[in-house]
Amino acid sequence: MANELSVAVLGPGGVGGLLATLLSRAGHRVICLSGEKTAEALRTDGIRVRSGRFGDFTARVEAGTELREPVDACLVTVKHTALDAALARVPARVLSDGLLVPFLNGVEHPAALRARYRPDRVAPAVIRVESTRVAPGVVEHGSPFAEIDLTGTDVPRARLDALADAFAAAGPATRVLEDETAALWAKMSFLAPFALLTTLPRALDFARPGGTPIGLPLGDVRTRHRDELTALVEETAAISRACGGPADPAEALARYDAFPPSTKSSMQRDAEAGRPLELDAIGGALLRAAERHGVPAPVTARVMAEVHPFD
Repeated sequence: MANELSVAVLGPGGVGGLLATLLSRAGHRVICLSGEKTAEALRTDGIRVRSGRFGDFTARVEAGTELREPVDACLVTVKHTALDAALARVPARVLSDGLLVPFLNGVEHPAALRARYRPDRVAPAVIRVESTRVAPGVVEHGSPFAEIDLTGTDVPRARLDALADAFAAAGPATRVLEDETAALWAKMSFLAPFALLTTLPRALDFARPGGTPIGLPLGDVRTRHRDELTALVEETAAISRACGGPADPAEALARYDAFPPSTKSSMQRDAEAGRPLELDAIGGALLRAAERHGVPAPVTARVMAEVHPFD
């Protein structure tokens, strides 16, 4: 890779739109891939970001409905529920030697992507950020942080380092991690309890107009339902440990305690908006891993059963 990269962004929403603008502002060529209506809006108006960390600015990007030429890297920033349809926009023969960098929740997607693209060019990434698309081409970055972990078991280290340098120079703190399993399970161990418990319908708590329960923000989960949170964190840690990932329930709880009490998970926001939930990619994957390794997961199973009708 040269110092200036060509980067495709599949799904220029909250995360993808933020990364697209930051990379474009830093001088890289950015091509956003989406439906025609969104692509036309981005070609005309660019992407506008409102961020306390990175400032308020608009960046110009190229936009289309399908990747039509090789790029150095393609960032996959759609939700799992839209993944299969979205990948049709990135033909493997066109991506060719380019890196495929999925910013996806869960732990099962790398294997599926390696069956479709060059296995030694799939570089899973983890991002810690709160960023939301509020309209086509408008992104609000609400967290004071944006941190990326980049990994890839068989990806040449020089390719990972070049992309990490580009991210870091554009704004997000970025590091390359050697252990892909540990990187993905570190996020899963934090995300699964957070996503599932904030989205759990609670009849006596908050409700959307019309009476549909929408769960609780993190502050209420960690105080009013502390025992349940602790039990799910410990269960998730046990599953992570069995899969070769990190397992520190106390650290996870301390991280939850450090977040603003109004924090909502992206799954909860999807539920509020009536969008499909990533239940299978998060809770389903957790249960499948528990079954493979013989780890009891009664709390996960119960919570999944209660959240599921919300999907």
